Amino acid sequence: MDSIQRKVQSTPFLFVLLATLWGGSFVAIDVGLRHVPPLLFAAMRYDVAGALVLGYAALTRDRWLPTDRSAWVAIAVSSALLIAAFHALLYLGQGYVSGAIAAIVVSLVPLLTAGFDHALVGDAELEPVGGAGLAFGFVGVAVVANPTPSALDPTTLVGVGLVFLAAASFALGGVVSRPLRTGLPPASYQGWVMFVGGLLLHVGSVARGESVVVAWTPAVLAAFVYLVLASSVVGYLLYFELLDRVGASDLNLVNYLVPVVAALVGWIVLGDVLGPTAVTGFAVVFVGFALLKRDVLCRVVRTHSTVPDC
Repeated sequence: MDSIQRKVQSTPFLFVLLATLWGGSFVAIDVGLRHVPPLLFAAMRYDVAGALVLGYAALTRDRWLPTDRSAWVAIAVSSALLIAAFHALLYLGQGYVSGAIAAIVVSLVPLLTAGFDHALVGDAELEPVGGAGLAFGFVGVAVVANPTPSALDPTTLVGVGLVFLAAASFALGGVVSRPLRTGLPPASYQGWVMFVGGLLLHVGSVARGESVVVAWTPAVLAAFVYLVLASSVVGYLLYFELLDRVGASDLNLVNYLVPVVAALVGWIVLGDVLGPTAVTGFAVVFVGFALLKRDVLCRVVRTHSTVPDC
């Protein structure tokens, strides 16, 4: 009983810690992209992270090697969509917009996941209110892009567009990989997904003709170590622990704390300040999530307050 109580009490802390680690990663990407080509930077991140997680899995799990075709299919799909495509588009997009703005656009992932669920799988019934929530999400991203004649900035539009495609890739990957079975423990599966995703990113880097010369300044090295250890290794282990504790629906709320952390860390480290348009866009995206996942928010409110019903 005491262990269960300690687990419940530590869950909010782990939730905030995960949001902090992932929010900081957007700023670390900004720092690294000043000196390292985008796809190469992402590829090296997952070379090391994948190797570390696979090493951990080999030491602590009974099974860490994929032994059948179904496992390799699941790894290939997840590697291509959740790691390679997502990070390639995200890193390219952050070459045009700040990490804080990128984090706002990525917060669309739960909304896009619900949309893909409804369109491709049919498991999630999209009621009128839920459809309105999805529409609010798209409007929020449009507000962040701010495509008005007086504020039209082609680079911002390109950056927001690339990050939006990254979020769509991640959401699609989550939906299509869900029914795939591997038989591998989560750590083993995640390690292979990271490692193979890193290899695919290297292919993309070569195809783009990126330089392989990296200027390992102290700032770049610190950003790289943070992305590998804090965001990738510790972050994903925290993610799976919280997934087991609270479930996917409640864990989706982390996406709405991440942009706040990214904005705060970006301001402290780089001096980046979000304009009122970006803040408004994030608020609209959150309203969309609140409409679509109102049952999740009600459950969280009931759990942490004396409110009897929503």
